[in-house]
Amino acid sequence: MSTEKIVAEEGARLDFSRDMSYGDYLRLDQILNEQQPLSPAHDEMLFIVQHQTSELWMKLMLHELAAALAAIREDRMPEAFKMLARVSRIMEQLVGAWNVLATMTPPEYTAMRPYLANSSGFQSAQYRCIEFSLGNKNAAMLKPHAHKPELLARVDAAYRAPSLYDEALRLMARRGIEVPASHLERDWTQPYEASDGVQQAWLQVYRDPGAHWDLYQLAEKLTDIEDAFRLWRFRHVTTVERVIGFKRGTGGTGGVSYLRKMLDVVLFPEIWTLRTHL
Repeated sequence: MSTEKIVAEEGARLDFSRDMSYGDYLRLDQILNEQQPLSPAHDEMLFIVQHQTSELWMKLMLHELAAALAAIREDRMPEAFKMLARVSRIMEQLVGAWNVLATMTPPEYTAMRPYLANSSGFQSAQYRCIEFSLGNKNAAMLKPHAHKPELLARVDAAYRAPSLYDEALRLMARRGIEVPASHLERDWTQPYEASDGVQQAWLQVYRDPGAHWDLYQLAEKLTDIEDAFRLWRFRHVTTVERVIGFKRGTGGTGGVSYLRKMLDVVLFPEIWTLRTHL
């Protein structure tokens, strides 16, 4: 049977002169016209699409993180688990995207690099909000957004709010597990510092998962997220080294040297170190 007959037999709607179509709903005319290469290089389209789609995934990640944080604050743990699981899957999408960008060779990137000027993924406001929401706070990272007050306000709000891990510790305290007061009410703009007391709290959870099932599940969801985040960082540094070697980044960092340092950042330290002490 021909495709034409199948479509006719199924009664598919074909006239959208008066109704909303798929393209209308997704605003595809607008989205698909936002890829505007600045160079004559063929591979700049890949570079643009890679980063624009990554920003869309990050938008969804922030949407899920915000909802998960609210759910944890309100003790709605089944909902929080679903959202955090989705965050991990989004990270997997972002990790896989590096495989496409890695098809760009050094000469191909060199042909378009001058057109980037000083723009860099280092300046992504959404990525910075994700880092802040996961606890990697750094006041200096607000500066790239100072020229756009509304954008700065969004990043600053994430900077000043308790992180996902902070909310996990507060939940633990609400469930009757002793958590050091220094880690329940602190300056949320400061980077998290590991604590023996927090490790003991998590050890209590892991030594009796059945009695603390929600907290145990939450810890494993956090582990999944950081595991995926580490993979993303590793694929980032290896892709950058493959494409540009050890040249400085367009945003002014050392490029690979900076990204390698970021590999050492641990977001939820006690959840990892407790495994040694079980």
